[in-house]
Amino acid sequence: MKSFFSVDGKFYRFISTLWDMIKLNFLWMLFSLPIVTIGAATVAAYSVTLKMVDDTEGYVGRQFIKAFKENWKQGIPLGLLALVATYAVYLDFQLFNAVEGNPILFLIMGMIAVFVFTMAFIYAFPLSARYENTLIGTIKNSVNIATRYFMRTIALVIVLAVEIVIFWFNSTTLLFWLLIGPACLMLTVSGFAMYFFRQIEKEPGAVIEKEEEQE
Repeated sequence: MKSFFSVDGKFYRFISTLWDMIKLNFLWMLFSLPIVTIGAATVAAYSVTLKMVDDTEGYVGRQFIKAFKENWKQGIPLGLLALVATYAVYLDFQLFNAVEGNPILFLIMGMIAVFVFTMAFIYAFPLSARYENTLIGTIKNSVNIATRYFMRTIALVIVLAVEIVIFWFNSTTLLFWLLIGPACLMLTVSGFAMYFFRQIEKEPGAVIEKEEEQE
Protein backbone atom coordinates (compact mmCIF):
# COMPACT_ATOMS: atom_id res chain seq x y z
CA MET A 1 0.00 0.00 0.00
CA LYS A 2 1.33 3.42 -1.03
CA SER A 3 2.24 5.85 1.71
CA PHE A 4 0.06 8.99 1.89
CA PHE A 5 3.20 11.14 1.84
CA SER A 6 5.10 9.18 -0.84
CA VAL A 7 5.88 10.57 -4.29
CA ASP A 8 2.94 8.59 -5.65
CA GLY A 9 0.68 9.44 -2.71
CA LYS A 10 -2.37 11.70 -2.75
CA PHE A 11 -0.75 14.41 -0.63
CA TYR A 12 2.21 14.76 -2.96
CA ARG A 13 -0.06 14.85 -6.02
CA PHE A 14 -2.23 17.51 -4.37
CA ILE A 15 0.76 19.72 -3.53
CA SER A 16 2.21 19.21 -7.01
CA THR A 17 -1.08 20.15 -8.67
CA LEU A 18 -1.50 23.17 -6.39
CA TRP A 19 1.99 24.38 -7.24
CA ASP A 20 1.28 23.92 -10.96
CA MET A 21 -1.90 25.98 -10.56
CA ILE A 22 0.00 28.76 -8.78
CA LYS A 23 2.59 28.85 -11.56
CA LEU A 24 -0.06 28.80 -14.27
CA ASN A 25 -2.04 31.58 -12.59
CA PHE A 26 1.09 33.73 -12.26
CA LEU A 27 2.02 33.21 -15.91
CA TRP A 28 -1.50 34.01 -17.05
CA MET A 29 -1.55 37.27 -15.08
CA LEU A 30 1.97 38.20 -16.20
CA PHE A 31 1.30 37.60 -19.89
CA SER A 32 -2.08 39.37 -19.64
CA LEU A 33 -0.58 42.59 -18.26
CA PRO A 34 -0.55 44.47 -21.60
CA ILE A 35 -4.33 43.72 -21.68
CA VAL A 36 -4.18 43.33 -25.45
CA THR A 37 -2.50 39.94 -24.95
CA ILE A 38 -5.05 38.60 -22.47
CA GLY A 39 -6.68 36.47 -25.17
CA ALA A 40 -3.43 34.79 -26.15
CA ALA A 41 -2.55 34.24 -22.47
CA THR A 42 -5.98 32.70 -21.86
CA VAL A 43 -5.68 30.33 -24.82
CA ALA A 44 -2.21 29.33 -23.58
CA ALA A 45 -3.56 28.71 -20.07
CA TYR A 46 -6.36 26.56 -21.47
CA SER A 47 -3.85 24.52 -23.45
CA VAL A 48 -2.29 23.61 -20.08
CA THR A 49 -5.53 23.03 -18.14
CA LEU A 50 -6.93 20.81 -20.88
CA LYS A 51 -3.82 18.66 -20.53
CA MET A 52 -4.26 18.66 -16.76
CA VAL A 53 -7.77 17.28 -17.18
CA ASP A 54 -6.41 14.72 -19.62
CA ASP A 55 -3.55 13.96 -17.18
CA THR A 56 -0.96 14.62 -19.91
CA GLU A 57 0.59 17.86 -18.64
CA GLY A 58 4.34 18.23 -18.35
CA TYR A 59 6.28 21.34 -17.39
CA VAL A 60 3.66 24.06 -16.94
CA GLY A 61 5.93 27.01 -17.71
CA ARG A 62 7.37 25.46 -20.84
CA GLN A 63 3.94 24.39 -22.12
CA PHE A 64 2.39 27.78 -21.42
CA ILE A 65 5.08 29.77 -23.22
CA LYS A 66 5.07 27.36 -26.18
CA ALA A 67 1.27 27.61 -26.45
CA PHE A 68 1.41 31.41 -26.15
CA LYS A 69 3.84 31.64 -29.06
CA GLU A 70 1.76 29.27 -31.18
CA ASN A 71 -1.63 30.87 -30.48
CA TRP A 72 -1.07 34.60 -30.15
CA LYS A 73 -2.32 35.39 -33.67
CA GLN A 74 -5.74 33.88 -33.01
CA GLY A 75 -5.77 34.46 -29.27
CA ILE A 76 -5.33 38.24 -29.38
CA PRO A 77 -8.35 38.93 -31.66
CA LEU A 78 -10.48 36.50 -29.63
CA GLY A 79 -9.47 38.21 -26.40
CA LEU A 80 -10.16 41.69 -27.77
CA LEU A 81 -13.57 40.61 -29.00
CA ALA A 82 -14.36 39.13 -25.58
CA LEU A 83 -13.29 42.38 -23.89
CA VAL A 84 -15.52 44.43 -26.21
CA ALA A 85 -18.45 42.08 -25.51
CA THR A 86 -17.81 42.31 -21.76
CA TYR A 87 -17.77 46.11 -21.94
CA ALA A 88 -21.03 46.09 -23.93
CA VAL A 89 -22.66 43.98 -21.20
CA TYR A 90 -21.30 46.36 -18.57
CA LEU A 91 -22.75 49.36 -20.42
CA ASP A 92 -26.19 47.74 -20.57
CA PHE A 93 -26.32 47.43 -16.78
CA GLN A 94 -24.81 50.90 -16.32
CA LEU A 95 -27.60 52.35 -18.45
CA PHE A 96 -30.14 50.51 -16.32
CA ASN A 97 -28.72 52.14 -13.18
CA ALA A 98 -28.15 55.57 -14.71
CA VAL A 99 -31.43 56.23 -16.52
CA GLU A 100 -34.15 57.68 -14.32
CA GLY A 101 -36.77 55.11 -13.40
CA ASN A 102 -34.47 52.17 -14.16
CA PRO A 103 -36.26 51.11 -17.39
CA ILE A 104 -36.82 47.36 -17.36
CA LEU A 105 -35.87 47.30 -21.04
CA PHE A 106 -32.22 47.96 -20.22
CA LEU A 107 -32.24 45.19 -17.62
CA ILE A 108 -33.71 42.76 -20.14
CA MET A 109 -31.14 43.85 -22.74
CA GLY A 110 -28.37 43.27 -20.20
CA MET A 111 -29.61 39.80 -19.32
CA ILE A 112 -29.88 38.89 -23.01
CA ALA A 113 -26.36 40.23 -23.57
CA VAL A 114 -25.03 38.09 -20.69
CA PHE A 115 -26.71 35.01 -22.17
CA VAL A 116 -25.36 35.64 -25.68
CA PHE A 117 -21.87 36.43 -24.34
CA THR A 118 -21.83 33.23 -22.28
CA MET A 119 -22.93 31.06 -25.20
CA ALA A 120 -20.39 32.63 -27.53
CA PHE A 121 -17.31 32.62 -25.33
CA ILE A 122 -17.61 30.00 -22.58
CA TYR A 123 -15.98 27.33 -24.79
CA ALA A 124 -14.27 29.62 -27.30
CA PHE A 125 -10.89 29.75 -25.56
CA PRO A 126 -10.57 25.99 -24.89
CA LEU A 127 -11.71 25.40 -28.48
CA SER A 128 -9.00 27.76 -29.73
CA ALA A 129 -6.45 25.99 -27.54
CA ARG A 130 -7.33 22.55 -28.91
CA TYR A 131 -8.37 23.09 -32.54
CA GLU A 132 -7.36 25.12 -35.56
CA ASN A 133 -10.21 27.34 -36.76
CA THR A 134 -11.16 30.86 -37.77
CA LEU A 135 -12.31 33.39 -35.19
CA ILE A 136 -15.90 33.20 -36.39
CA GLY A 137 -15.72 29.40 -36.62
CA THR A 138 -14.47 29.15 -33.03
CA ILE A 139 -17.27 31.33 -31.67
CA LYS A 140 -19.84 29.48 -33.76
CA ASN A 141 -18.61 26.14 -32.40
CA SER A 142 -18.77 27.51 -28.85
CA VAL A 143 -22.42 28.42 -29.39
CA ASN A 144 -23.12 25.01 -30.94
CA ILE A 145 -21.57 23.14 -28.00
CA ALA A 146 -23.28 25.34 -25.42
CA THR A 147 -26.60 24.74 -27.17
CA ARG A 148 -26.06 21.02 -27.62
CA TYR A 149 -25.06 20.51 -23.98
CA PHE A 150 -27.28 23.28 -22.65
CA MET A 151 -28.13 21.83 -19.23
CA ARG A 152 -24.52 20.83 -18.58
CA THR A 153 -23.46 24.35 -19.59
CA ILE A 154 -25.94 25.81 -17.11
CA ALA A 155 -24.44 23.50 -14.47
CA LEU A 156 -20.97 24.76 -15.42
CA VAL A 157 -22.06 28.39 -15.03
CA ILE A 158 -23.48 27.61 -11.59
CA VAL A 159 -20.25 25.87 -10.52
CA LEU A 160 -18.20 28.85 -11.75
CA ALA A 161 -20.49 31.27 -9.89
CA VAL A 162 -20.09 29.28 -6.66
CA GLU A 163 -16.31 29.23 -7.06
CA ILE A 164 -16.22 33.00 -7.58
CA VAL A 165 -18.40 33.60 -4.50
CA ILE A 166 -16.11 31.38 -2.41
CA PHE A 167 -12.95 33.08 -3.66
CA TRP A 168 -14.38 36.57 -3.00
CA PHE A 169 -15.98 35.66 0.34
CA ASN A 170 -13.43 37.51 2.51
CA SER A 171 -9.87 38.83 2.51
CA THR A 172 -8.41 35.38 3.25
CA THR A 173 -10.19 33.64 0.37
CA LEU A 174 -9.34 36.62 -1.83
CA LEU A 175 -5.68 35.75 -1.32
CA PHE A 176 -6.38 32.31 -2.79
CA TRP A 177 -8.09 34.05 -5.72
CA LEU A 178 -4.87 35.95 -6.43
CA LEU A 179 -2.86 32.72 -6.17
CA ILE A 180 -5.03 30.27 -8.14
CA GLY A 181 -8.44 31.86 -8.84
CA PRO A 182 -8.44 32.41 -12.62
CA ALA A 183 -6.51 29.18 -13.23
CA CYS A 184 -9.04 27.29 -11.08
CA LEU A 185 -11.94 28.66 -13.13
CA MET A 186 -10.21 27.67 -16.36
CA LEU A 187 -9.54 24.18 -15.01
CA THR A 188 -13.23 23.84 -14.17
CA VAL A 189 -14.26 24.90 -17.68
CA SER A 190 -11.66 22.53 -19.12
CA GLY A 191 -13.15 19.62 -17.19
CA PHE A 192 -16.55 20.17 -18.78
CA ALA A 193 -15.14 21.12 -22.20
CA MET A 194 -12.89 18.06 -22.43
CA TYR A 195 -15.88 15.78 -21.90
CA PHE A 196 -17.75 17.51 -24.72
CA PHE A 197 -14.71 17.47 -27.00
CA ARG A 198 -14.19 13.75 -26.45
CA GLN A 199 -17.81 13.03 -27.29
CA ILE A 200 -17.69 15.12 -30.45
CA GLU A 201 -14.34 13.68 -31.57
CA LYS A 202 -15.88 10.21 -31.57
CA GLU A 203 -18.34 11.23 -34.26
CA PRO A 204 -17.65 10.32 -37.92
CA GLY A 205 -15.78 13.06 -39.76
CA ALA A 206 -14.89 14.94 -36.59
CA VAL A 207 -11.73 17.07 -36.54
CA ILE A 208 -8.74 16.15 -34.39
CA GLU A 209 -6.78 18.26 -31.97
CA LYS A 210 -3.82 20.45 -32.93
CA GLU A 211 -1.14 18.18 -31.47
CA GLU A 212 -2.33 15.21 -33.51
CA GLU A 213 -2.52 17.27 -36.66
CA GLN A 214 1.07 18.38 -36.31
CA GLU A 215 2.50 14.89 -35.86
